[in-house]
Amino acid sequence: MSNISVGKQGEEIAKNYLVKNGYKIIDTNVRFSRFCEIDIIACDKKSLVFVEVKTRTSYICGHPLESITKVKYQHIKQGLFMYLQEHKEYKSYRIDAISILLKPEVKIEHLKNI
Repeated sequence: MSNISVGKQGEEIAKNYLVKNGYKIIDTNVRFSRFCEIDIIACDKKSLVFVEVKTRTSYICGHPLESITKVKYQHIKQGLFMYLQEHKEYKSYRIDAISILLKPEVKIEHLKNI
């Protein structure tokens, strides 16, 4: 299984998880620059939520959330502010991270307001 297919599978699991938990999916895989792509943009009540999804098949290479570096976080924030410039109707927003572990069974961790 390639990294791209693992990532796509994780994003699909994350979208389903968010919908089951009352989120409305607004957009997915929104690219703002060569360095910034927001995996999922969703609405949680009145808050706009920018979700970074990290998926691994196992813990061999570490926990999925360990791959959200300071630089990656800065790129997410840049994309967030670019999106908010075009969508001024949203006053409340946050960044969430979802970790998906695929084996031995699917495990989901959701960190809000990172």
